[in-house]
Amino acid sequence: MRKRALVVGLGIAGMSAAIGLRRAGWTPVIVERAPERRTGGYFVGLFPEGRQAAVDLGIADHLHTRNPERAAGTSAWSVDRRGRRRPALGFLDQPGGPAAVLRGDIEAALWQSITGVEVRFATTPVEITEGPAEVQVLLENAGTGKQYRESFDLVVGADGMRSSVRRIAFGPHEDHLTTWNAMICAFQLKEQVPTYEASDSIIIARAKRAVWVFGLADHAPTALLTYRTRDIQEQFSGSRVERLRAVFSGMDDDPVVRHVLDSLEEAPDHLFDSVHQVRMPRWSTGRVVLVGDAAWCMNLYSGMGATSSLRGGAALGAALQEHPDDLAAALDAWEAGLRPFITKHQRTARLKQQMFVPSSRRAEALRSVLVGLARRIRGRQPATEAGGPQAMARSGTSW
Repeated sequence: MRKRALVVGLGIAGMSAAIGLRRAGWTPVIVERAPERRTGGYFVGLFPEGRQAAVDLGIADHLHTRNPERAAGTSAWSVDRRGRRRPALGFLDQPGGPAAVLRGDIEAALWQSITGVEVRFATTPVEITEGPAEVQVLLENAGTGKQYRESFDLVVGADGMRSSVRRIAFGPHEDHLTTWNAMICAFQLKEQVPTYEASDSIIIARAKRAVWVFGLADHAPTALLTYRTRDIQEQFSGSRVERLRAVFSGMDDDPVVRHVLDSLEEAPDHLFDSVHQVRMPRWSTGRVVLVGDAAWCMNLYSGMGATSSLRGGAALGAALQEHPDDLAAALDAWEAGLRPFITKHQRTARLKQQMFVPSSRRAEALRSVLVGLARRIRGRQPATEAGGPQAMARSGTSW
């Protein structure tokens, strides 16, 4: 009899895990708290490990990438305090040459590949009780309020940074979330900032406040507003738009910042949240395992969320396939193989935070010097090497 797994979450980590499980001979069932599949989403950089995981999962041919053409010259600009724009190194100039995608592009590719997998919307776990040979899950349908119990051989929590599975099986969020004293707001622009080319990226990184516009080849850009604060709870009070206008007061005389803030008021959807990482000594207990942001959320500054979610799901399936009759050995092998990669990128996220949003005027000035140096080194490389990792590595910074 095929083993059954409950996968909680229909995002990148959840669908990746479901595909990996099915390839290992399991029967996955996905439950998702939302009433329907979410589409769209903001800019995501997919690094080589993520692209390899896409190949391993069999979704690479369905994955649409949107990298702008660079042959005609720069497509990333930095705007200084006097409003002057200068050629810059953007997110896509990082080592590894990340692929530019929307979050929805990855989820669409995964969705095509889970045909035949049972998906239950508006459904969440309420209780998880482990027995000697199975795990009992009390599930609730949000629409009807109906609760029912069901048995599985494994529960996979892939339900995000504030995971219900993690809270039930591992304890309160406070035990696992690290605070970064920062906020983010990401959303889709309806149109590019006036006077810029359609696929240009724009960076305005000031002390404790920053605005990023991520240009795409065949789609309107997405925007990121991010800032540092010591009072996280206060940020969630009142209107989010008014909050952001107040935070970026003094910067909004710049046409880019003004365009982004005005666009936010018209955006049908946006992500507004505090920044955290999830730190756990172990990602599984018995027959419950966490994947993606639920287990290790590296946060937006790391740029590795989608990559690690794809890799985590693919690796889980491979480990179960290698240890078909020993779940504990499979989970041990999966975590041992993946944790060094996760730990490395969780650590480098602190440096990347300084690149996204400097902590002070001094850090802002240092950032400018380092990025300028990196760009000059990159410009001296032959055309075939200019975008390669060697230039960035020698500069001592991420991009």
